[in-house]
Amino acid sequence: MSAAAPAYPARLTAAEPGWATYADVIVIGSGVAGLTAALRARAVGSVLVVTKAVLDEGSTRWAQGGIAAALGEGDTPEQHMQDTLVAGAGLCDEEAVRVLVTEGPGAVRRLMAVGAEFDRDADGSIMLTREGGHLRNRIAHAGGDATGAEISRALVQAVHEAGIEVIEHALVLDLLRDDEGRACGVTLHVMGEGARDGVGAVHGRAVVLAAGGMGQVFSSTTNPHVSTGDGVALALRAGAEVADLEFVQFHPTVLWVGPGAEGQQPLVSEAVRGEGAHLVDADGVRFMTGRHPLGELAPRDIVAKGIMSRIAETGAEHMYLDARHFGAEMWAERFPTILASCRAHGIDPVHDLIPVAPAAHYASGGVRTDLHGRTSVPGLYACGEVACTGVQGANRLASNSLLEGLVFAERIAEDLARDLPPRREPARPAGPSGLLDAGIRLPLQRAMTAGAGVLRSRDSLAETTRVLAELGTRAGTDPCTETWEATNLHTVASALAAAAYDREETRGCHWREDFPDADDKDWRGHLVTTMAAGRLDLAYQPYEPKETP
Repeated sequence: MSAAAPAYPARLTAAEPGWATYADVIVIGSGVAGLTAALRARAVGSVLVVTKAVLDEGSTRWAQGGIAAALGEGDTPEQHMQDTLVAGAGLCDEEAVRVLVTEGPGAVRRLMAVGAEFDRDADGSIMLTREGGHLRNRIAHAGGDATGAEISRALVQAVHEAGIEVIEHALVLDLLRDDEGRACGVTLHVMGEGARDGVGAVHGRAVVLAAGGMGQVFSSTTNPHVSTGDGVALALRAGAEVADLEFVQFHPTVLWVGPGAEGQQPLVSEAVRGEGAHLVDADGVRFMTGRHPLGELAPRDIVAKGIMSRIAETGAEHMYLDARHFGAEMWAERFPTILASCRAHGIDPVHDLIPVAPAAHYASGGVRTDLHGRTSVPGLYACGEVACTGVQGANRLASNSLLEGLVFAERIAEDLARDLPPRREPARPAGPSGLLDAGIRLPLQRAMTAGAGVLRSRDSLAETTRVLAELGTRAGTDPCTETWEATNLHTVASALAAAAYDREETRGCHWREDFPDADDKDWRGHLVTTMAAGRLDLAYQPYEPKETP
């Protein structure tokens, strides 16, 4: 299978770096996965964290719901595993899920030892709630609905206290490799003033990619402005395998703030439904009743499809979340962040219905790894949302993402401790510079939402691919952050649309209107994307479990 995508330059940089520094382990990203990897890798050698904004502005801080783990009485890793496999719609790697749920409780406790404080019951035990797809209360949260912010706070403080070097406001461009093809550093563009302004390089013995997601590929998303798929684009240009890009989870309950709203949208956490809120249409009808045994607490793909179906049936622009029965005290104590966000948009959920609609939220696919976070490029590791570990399958189970970042970051550090190669010098960067115009960003996002969003078909995806091909002809002349981001978005969007076009079935969060059923005979497998000589290529690989670690 080959994608009808325009050619891309092999690298985004041509000249020798203007400056260079060194660390044994280079960590790209400052979310839960990146900072955990950095803290654990200190035992290996020197560590340097590169982050696109400031240290605490990654996607982790926006996580409202919580972190899932079998911490409660009567719960077991086996039950957590079963819920994860059901949500993953037949594409989870069972061994990867077993690693997640078995090592998860210990990873959460180690996170607490670093300083993260979770909400407690009256007896002092961790307060656990439910979210969609979970059959038990196993979601630990902090500050009611500010779990990500608390986790980020604790990890950032620990990184500062550990004296780990950090480069902020740095966009990673490309992977550096030695003469044998092993990762040995990255080139990056540092924004702002200072000695490291402009294009430079960090050399090292291993690179850990934890650069987050790609939600900005779409015009409406819960992801921050910096989530432009930089890590996946870097990996593709480096020749790494990328898998399951078509499986983008659209969070079903994102605050609808008006017609035509674009960019990052306020999330209304799944935990609100976990506490008993109902999804209703304009007439007050609970339309999820009868669609799934768990109703509003069905896996996210089911709920998103239910909302979109009801929107289509009624001609409405959105549906509603009814949590008026919570009362003012519960809203203030359990969901203060969401309460403030709603009120900032003129909605008081204590008295009003909350208008909601799906928006792009989480990439289940990404840079393909084994059970130790190793990619197909030696020396390059990946963890967190940028990675495809096999845990998420075709649809992520709610609140498994923070846990995945923790568990596989720790596994990467363990692998580095076993096998960190000697220092090698990078080969000279190859190929001419080639960037796309920054102005393609918004039309790209709109085309992806229209044709490769929640509802997809052969015709809609073909039109999206046509638009992307046209946008790919618009060369950029100014090598700035905006043009690099636009180029990365175009690379990732082209790969995503091609995979969505090829997968002729509906599975998990990939919904094809022209192929409405899952097809285990022909499509229980993975679409693996690679890039060579500037061209994307897709290959189908039937499902095969990974080997036991």
